[in-house]
Amino acid sequence: MPNPAKQPHGRIPFQLLAALFVPAALIYVWIFRGLITFRFGHPLLLAAVPVVLLLAIWLGIRRARPAFLVHSRASELGLQRAGLISRLRDLPVALRLFALALLGLALARPQTSTREDNLELEGIDIVVTLDMSGSMEERDLQPNRLEAAKAVIADFVRRRPSDRIGLVIFGREAYTYAPLTLDHGTLLRMVADLRSGIVDGRGTAIGNGLGVALARLRKSEARSKVIILLTDGDNNAGNISPIQSATFAQKLGVKIYTILAGARDSAAEDDDAQGGRPRYPVNPKLLEEIASMTGGSPYLATDTGALVKRFQSILEDLEKSRIKDRGVLWAELYPSFLWPALAALVLEMLLRLSRMRRLP
Repeated sequence: MPNPAKQPHGRIPFQLLAALFVPAALIYVWIFRGLITFRFGHPLLLAAVPVVLLLAIWLGIRRARPAFLVHSRASELGLQRAGLISRLRDLPVALRLFALALLGLALARPQTSTREDNLELEGIDIVVTLDMSGSMEERDLQPNRLEAAKAVIADFVRRRPSDRIGLVIFGREAYTYAPLTLDHGTLLRMVADLRSGIVDGRGTAIGNGLGVALARLRKSEARSKVIILLTDGDNNAGNISPIQSATFAQKLGVKIYTILAGARDSAAEDDDAQGGRPRYPVNPKLLEEIASMTGGSPYLATDTGALVKRFQSILEDLEKSRIKDRGVLWAELYPSFLWPALAALVLEMLLRLSRMRRLP
């Protein structure tokens, strides 16, 4: 009988591991051969895979106990050729290591963007152009003109889920605050962050605001392109006149809807209090001309309720068009690793409970 002290306390089944991992790797390469891009959602977890495998091997070797059988004809048994079951005696160990490796890959969340789709929706491309001049802090709209405008714009965005919406803000200068997007959640957060003072409010550059909005719409493929201009004053800054911007909008087929916000009666009362000069001069005729030139409509909102109605009525009769917003949709691939791992664990359990049960 062989000396038990010379028997290995555990072994690494390299041949069986190679027999499992090499075909599996080739199969995965063939399955994923058409992938354009590939990434791991949790790439740091990949570092844990070799650590877990090494730990499992070390524990397996440490816990392995030598076994021997006292037999009167042990020498004759040693001369017998090993059978298939004997050759596969370490298969359960190999299956467990194989399953651990696949589980580690599944936890790292492999993903692909082969499902990069065109999100085709019926909608309109809209740029809201918001006046951020100092006069928007007036309180004739509650709590003030700017906060009332923010609330109405946010509600408007929620009611237009199929429209790409962007936001341009202007005071003395004009800026793109949010490009055209279908990510309305991000847009709503950006609208909520609007505050007085983020642009120079010492002027009202309506022409520049419209010019920046038109730049956002130049490459739009939508049949319906709209600018909603919300202001409470007259153009008194910038290097582009509102009429120039309206002419350019005509050429691009962009409709401009104008909303003059604020109570004009209170502004008229201010004329007498300040020697005939209004605190915030307005020009309703300019806004009417801009709207009529582009096929839009001018509106007046003297209170918050009227402002809500104006936004809702603007888009009622507009023709909807097909727009395409290309987005990368990351498809999860972890099931391709998780299910084989579970199958390997089940097979290991069955083998350990049946033909390949080991004693002790």
